[in-house]
Amino acid sequence: MSRMMEEIHEQPEALRRTFAAERGHAEQFRKFAASRDFRLIVLVARGTSDNAALFGRYLLEISTGIPVSLCAPSVHTLYNARLDLRRALVIGISQSGAGTDINMVLRNARKQGAYTIAVTNEARSAMARLADDTFLVRAGKQKSVAATKTYTGQLMILYLLAFALGRHIELRALEEIAGRVQNVLRLEKHIREMVQRYRYMRQCAVVARGVSYANAFELSLKLMETCYIVAERFSSADFLHGPIAMIERDFPVILLAPPGRTFAGQLALIKRLADLKAETIAITSSDARLPGVTRAIRVPGKINEIYSAIPYIVPGQLFAAHLAEVKGLDPDRPRSLQIVTQTL
Repeated sequence: MSRMMEEIHEQPEALRRTFAAERGHAEQFRKFAASRDFRLIVLVARGTSDNAALFGRYLLEISTGIPVSLCAPSVHTLYNARLDLRRALVIGISQSGAGTDINMVLRNARKQGAYTIAVTNEARSAMARLADDTFLVRAGKQKSVAATKTYTGQLMILYLLAFALGRHIELRALEEIAGRVQNVLRLEKHIREMVQRYRYMRQCAVVARGVSYANAFELSLKLMETCYIVAERFSSADFLHGPIAMIERDFPVILLAPPGRTFAGQLALIKRLADLKAETIAITSSDARLPGVTRAIRVPGKINEIYSAIPYIVPGQLFAAHLAEVKGLDPDRPRSLQIVTQTL
């Protein structure tokens, strides 16, 4: 079994550890945040962590009503811009906590009046030392180059921060997520058999919207780095504004379609793609009706859309890991990549 697959299977326990260890921290931060009256949240990250940040943007704006910005690190590292970040909360997200540019942004943000938080898997990292506060992902050592358990751990921390900063996230629902992931892992045999069909897939589109949009980025990244597939990711709304023109017979499109506010739009897109004779793969709920879909991966249980992000990325992780194996590739040794990438 690859390290990537081992870490996919470690996720339920890693999520339980992270929630149990950081729940009290989130409750304490909730009291602190009430006294600070943050008016802006800025998220800064790279790579997989940047996909987690994209999820955080949707989650935090929906659940807190506070505007959220995704930081462009080069504004700080290359252009030396000075921003007024008083009354801002700046959150750095990094698996290793060693990203030079992310840490530079946090350092600058403190000087410019922001309160800073580090979200990292490494308690002794530079990021954890320089931030005002640190929320730790308790995923254990990441050995796989392709991040899986640290990504879902980061999402769990973002849920806890959303709880601390707003009033719409329930701790009880977060506590159930690890068990839901355990149930999703039972789909592995079905997914392993399904990917045989896509052995020769060289390109695809991954489409989602809303709280699932970040998972489209994350799934496409996993397909690119482990299977060397050109995987373009789109919002389903943006997809209709141009990219749908590239669809022809048998073109593969993976759609994330959890029940909720985005489902009707995804269903309409699936019907249109069926008319175009595209190959569609939907990651959806166990009881969803999707006329015209080519293949479906059905996540068990009823999950409120706002809590669906973690359970719904796991089928994509399994899909990428097994597809790499079918293609004769080693997901633990993706060419030209390493676990920690330094940029400035």
